[in-house]
Amino acid sequence: MTVVANTGPLAARRKLGTELRVLRDRHGWTAEEVGAHLGCHISKVSRLELGKRACTKRDFESLMNLYDVDSDRRAELRELMLRSIQRTPPWWHAYNDVISANYAEFLTYEAEASHCREHQPLLIPGLVQTEAYARAVTTYGIDAVGPQQVDTLVEVRMRRQERLRESPPLQMDLVITEASLRVKVGGPATMKGQLCHLLSLREVENVSLRVIPFDAGEKGTSTGAFTLFATGVGPGVDAAFIESAETRTIFRDDPVAVRRLDRLFNHLTSAALPQEASATLIEHIAKEMEHSA
Repeated sequence: MTVVANTGPLAARRKLGTELRVLRDRHGWTAEEVGAHLGCHISKVSRLELGKRACTKRDFESLMNLYDVDSDRRAELRELMLRSIQRTPPWWHAYNDVISANYAEFLTYEAEASHCREHQPLLIPGLVQTEAYARAVTTYGIDAVGPQQVDTLVEVRMRRQERLRESPPLQMDLVITEASLRVKVGGPATMKGQLCHLLSLREVENVSLRVIPFDAGEKGTSTGAFTLFATGVGPGVDAAFIESAETRTIFRDDPVAVRRLDRLFNHLTSAALPQEASATLIEHIAKEMEHSA
């Protein structure tokens, strides 16, 4: 096992949990037996192995002794454990006065994910919004916020976009609908600027943008927006965030729900135009916006 140098606390916690489960299975211990060894309830063992709870140094050493882990492997796992309990505040900590706990959790997954898949039926995804577009949707959202809060939330959204330029960058697969391109958020000029920005993403290798056209019919319909994150720690998607009508996001990480949403994303992708055809549609709508401005 190799510990990735830039592994964040969330990814490290999940990877350590996976390794702990492997060790337990290899030795034939039940979760109840491990819990008895640690002097804790089985739920704690489960949460440790699922990466939902940080492993303390005391519990770590106790588990390493229980599983008779050799010194080299123990050193690798200890590095994961230490990374999982790092307390360095993330950049969005400075915005706690306007960021909810739910939003902070979303940002944590976004910051540590290697791959993101997002579907938006009516709006442009946040990581590819222009500042003018972001300001328009933030100003007129369901939550009443003052001008200063709007400025701060827009600043957060723009800061988030740095994930697309980091090394390694976040890999993004975006599927939006034609409706999200035609709703004139902020007016024709703002929307045209947004569409031009989307066209510029053709030069960004780590971003894939596909559009579901109106004539896709019922094949391209979905009742809401959602985002899927994969940290690269294990196979497949790790977590999902589903947007509600109240602009809140519902966190899901149970495997059944995550797999269902991943299948839905694949289904919506199959209804979308290829990337080049999507760009052609965006160009056509941008010209319409120019004439109506």
